[in-house]
Amino acid sequence: MSRLPRWEPEDPKFWEETGSAIAWRTCALTTFSLIFSFATWFVMSAVVVRMPAIGFKFTTMELFWLAAIPGFASGILRLIHSNFIPVLGTRPVVSISTIIKVLPMVWLGFAIQDTSTPWATFMVIGFLTGMGGGDFSSFMPSTSIFFPKRLQGLALGIQAGLGNFGVSIVQFVAPWIIGFAALGAIAGGPQPFTKVDVLKDIAVTKNASGIVTDVVAKRPDLAAATEITREGDVIKNVVIKETETTKNMKVELKKNDAGLITDVVVKKVVKKDIYLQNALFIWVPFLVVAFILCAIFLRSVTVPARGFKGQFEILSSLNRARTHTWNCTITYICSFGSFSGYAAAFPMMIKTIYGGFDGAPDPLAYAFLGPLIGGLVRALTGGIFDKIGGSKGMHWTTLGQIAGCLALVFGGFLTPTSLDQFQGFLYIMLFIFLMTGTNNAATFRQYPIVFAYSPAKGAQMLGWTGAWAAFGPFIWTSLIGASITNTGSAITFFVGVSIFYAYSFFINWWYYTREGAERFDYGNSGGTWWDKLSDKEKEHMKHVDLHQPD
Repeated sequence: MSRLPRWEPEDPKFWEETGSAIAWRTCALTTFSLIFSFATWFVMSAVVVRMPAIGFKFTTMELFWLAAIPGFASGILRLIHSNFIPVLGTRPVVSISTIIKVLPMVWLGFAIQDTSTPWATFMVIGFLTGMGGGDFSSFMPSTSIFFPKRLQGLALGIQAGLGNFGVSIVQFVAPWIIGFAALGAIAGGPQPFTKVDVLKDIAVTKNASGIVTDVVAKRPDLAAATEITREGDVIKNVVIKETETTKNMKVELKKNDAGLITDVVVKKVVKKDIYLQNALFIWVPFLVVAFILCAIFLRSVTVPARGFKGQFEILSSLNRARTHTWNCTITYICSFGSFSGYAAAFPMMIKTIYGGFDGAPDPLAYAFLGPLIGGLVRALTGGIFDKIGGSKGMHWTTLGQIAGCLALVFGGFLTPTSLDQFQGFLYIMLFIFLMTGTNNAATFRQYPIVFAYSPAKGAQMLGWTGAWAAFGPFIWTSLIGASITNTGSAITFFVGVSIFYAYSFFINWWYYTREGAERFDYGNSGGTWWDKLSDKEKEHMKHVDLHQPD
């Protein structure tokens, strides 16, 4: 039987005898599937940094858009998914949403091998990869329904934390799996990979007419290998002799109609074969296995709900639902929206901000670290917020996010003058990932408590807020890209997002954290607003929610 006839997780006897085993089995299976959902969701951000090097002639902003479009799609799809579980049940929703993600993986795997594939086609495929983020708003509400309130923070933290490892896995696996014919000839042949970096270790001086009068190499080894031919005050030629550290470097001289040099650009060129399609095809067998397990072993439960129309009552004035829906949406964008946004934008940020220095870091060698830290801390801290309350965790971690953003801005890490600043940039970004991941873990405890009078609405709130936060990769990546394109740095974005964090901080403090807050949550040890209500008050709220007379 796919649908369980009885489900009462708050009943201690039922939970011990029946509920616990089913709930944790459901959590394990859906978490396994969620890992590969996130992997397929973020796979575009992992391959987009390699596309120019195999022959695709897309602009920087077009590449940022390719990394952003899965987030746009997932936001739309999450709004739809947030209605599914209370109506259709866990088993069919999770099973179908798992197997359907095979389509964009196969399509993208073949499209990436043809450099004539237009940008618009990749945008369509990128939209479909957003299905991997869309079904998060079915997975989390499902888990919320299966567990009692006292364990929801732990269960949801484990699921979201481990599920988010999919982001790290795809960014960690991609650089390795594309280096050889891991899947044999059936997956296709190699693509010639040509990496061209413009070095920032050359200082060019020009006169008032724009003619180059001096060229200075900032690195001693590069300076020793640079030969400059002068004619009076004008540079006539620049050559870099090949040494162990300067091999694969070439000099490009730009000249005016009179043959005078107007600019000097030094580039480093690296060539090799890669199999970029492997980064897509590798997930297909895992999706198939996850589908089979979910279709066989998952079960669905019935919760009080009135179809799809009833799902939109979180936007009604009943029990002040609309106010708290807004609040939860803002704070979830602050936490998970930030986490997913930075995860999608991080590789392109590294490439764009630090990619021009000699010895520039490989974006995919570091990009997985942020999602790894954020996912791990989500899995580990859920139980802590069950004890102390989700609102307190959201309070302090939001302040941490603000501090991290301001450190990037005022520390000069967004406008670097040397590669030495990359380490500071990396550490601050990892700190921001730590804060967003911890903040997100706190929300999993907080939202079911805010809607404690209705398990269905508490579950749906996780889906609803997750839907809007899923726009994070789209919003963060497109705005960071626009900031860099229009102003030359990401400073504008990080100042703006700090202001948004301050607004989220105030909402959480006023409604949920301060003494006497409307729907406070001080954890299992300190109690919640729902615990303080009388039985009569609780029954009244439940009746109002279900349109029943007292």
